[in-house]
Amino acid sequence: MVIFDWINSQLLRMEWLHDLVRLLVENVFGLSMQERLGGSVHFFIYDVIKIFILLSVLIFGISYIQSYFPPERTRKILGRFDGISANILGALLGTVTPFCSCSSIPLFIGFTGAGLPVGVTFSFLISSPLVDLASVILLASIFNWQIAIAYVVVGLVLAVIGGSIISKAKMEKYVEPFVFANKIMDIEQEELTAADRVEFSKNQVLDIIKRVWMYILIGVGIGAAIHNWIPENIISAVLGQDKWYSVIIATLAGVPMYADIFGTLPIAEALVLKGVGLGTALSFMMGVTALSLPSMIMLKKVVKTKLLVVFGGLVTAGIVIIGYSFNAFGYLFL
Repeated sequence: MVIFDWINSQLLRMEWLHDLVRLLVENVFGLSMQERLGGSVHFFIYDVIKIFILLSVLIFGISYIQSYFPPERTRKILGRFDGISANILGALLGTVTPFCSCSSIPLFIGFTGAGLPVGVTFSFLISSPLVDLASVILLASIFNWQIAIAYVVVGLVLAVIGGSIISKAKMEKYVEPFVFANKIMDIEQEELTAADRVEFSKNQVLDIIKRVWMYILIGVGIGAAIHNWIPENIISAVLGQDKWYSVIIATLAGVPMYADIFGTLPIAEALVLKGVGLGTALSFMMGVTALSLPSMIMLKKVVKTKLLVVFGGLVTAGIVIIGYSFNAFGYLFL
C-alpha cells in the first residue's frame, strides 16, 4: 500500500512537480500562492507540464500495444463475434485507440464497409473518444483511481448499450450507401519489428501532441481562470449541486465545443474544486468529447438524419443519467 501511494502521488499526481513549480512561482516570479495571480500561474504551469509528460508516456505505451492491432486485424477480431459480445468487444477495442471522435469516424467507415454490424461500430465510436486508456490514467492523476475506474465502467456501459440499441433497431438502412461500397481488401500486413513498433509509437505521440496541444493549453487556461478568478457563488448559482438542471446544462454546454478529453480534464478538475458536483463536471467532459458539434457534422456525412438523432439522443441521455448518478453517489469516490 505504501508503494502504491508513492506511485500515485509521485508518478501520477507528480507532487514533486507541484513543489518545484511552487518554488518557481514564489522565488523566481515573486508571486504569492495565496493570491489569485500566483495561484493561476501555478495551476497553469503545473497542469500543462504534468499533462504533457503523462500524455507522451501513455500514448507511447498505448501505441506500442496498438501496433499489434492494426485496423484490418481489429476488424477480423470483431468479425468473429456477434450480438452483445461483439458490442462489448467493440467498446473495449475503442479504449486502446487514442483518437478524438472526428478521427474515429474514418475507422467507423472502414469497419462498416468491411461488413461489421452498424451497432458494433457505434459501440466503438462511442468508447473511442470517451474511454481511452490515457484519459483513465489522467483522471486518476487529477482525482483518484476510484473515480477513474468508475468512469471507465460507465463509459463502456454507455457504449455497449448505445450500440446494442442501434443493432436491435436494425438501422443499417440509415447509413449512407457509399459507406457499404467502401470495401476493404484483405491484404496480409507485414509483421512489424520491435524497432518499427517504437518508431510507430514515437510518430503517434508526435501526431497526437500536434493535434491536442492547443486544446490542452486552452483547457488548462480555462481551468486556472475558474479555479482562481471566478467566484464560487457564481459557479454555484449555475452548476451547484442543489440545481436539478446543472447536469443538463453541463452536457449541452459541451456540444458547441471541439476539444480532446485531455483539454477538458483541467476544466472538470477546476469545477470540482469550486464545489460543482462530480457528475456535473464529468457530464461536461463527456459532452465535449462524445457530442461535439464538429464530430456530429462529420458523422452526418456518413449517416442519415434519423440515425444521427438516435445516436445523439442515446449518448445525451446516457451522459445525463451518468451525471446524476455520480452526483448522487460521488461522495463514495471522494
